[in-house]
Amino acid sequence: MGDLLTGLNLEGERNSVIISETNLYGTILSANDSFCNISGYKRDELIGSSHNIIRHPSMPKELFRQLWMTLQQGDTFRAVIKNRAKDGSHYWVSATIMPVFQGDKIIRYVGGRHLITDEELAEELFKKQMDGFENKA
Repeated sequence: MGDLLTGLNLEGERNSVIISETNLYGTILSANDSFCNISGYKRDELIGSSHNIIRHPSMPKELFRQLWMTLQQGDTFRAVIKNRAKDGSHYWVSATIMPVFQGDKIIRYVGGRHLITDEELAEELFKKQMDGFENKA
């Protein structure tokens, strides 16, 4: 497992955890400085926008189907995701997204992500992950 983590940026200000919070429909309610810095968007451009603002067009719909299915069941979703920055470039993240409950009702979602700086590692992890999703179907 140690080798897999070498491509993750886990230290330093620029590489701190990327955090966002959305409503039940994926509209961004909050975004931390790391999210703004890495995505290239200003906070006021993100707040009120769909989280799809950073969705890379090469990401398969199946990934997001799994994400919503998992979250709506009240479970935590973990995946490697390729995002698109405001300037059109891409970046990979290891994402953990979880529902926030009030009593037994889901009221919003919170996501924490770590930047993956090793492109080959990101692509390898993504492929393995997608193979796993296909095997679940």
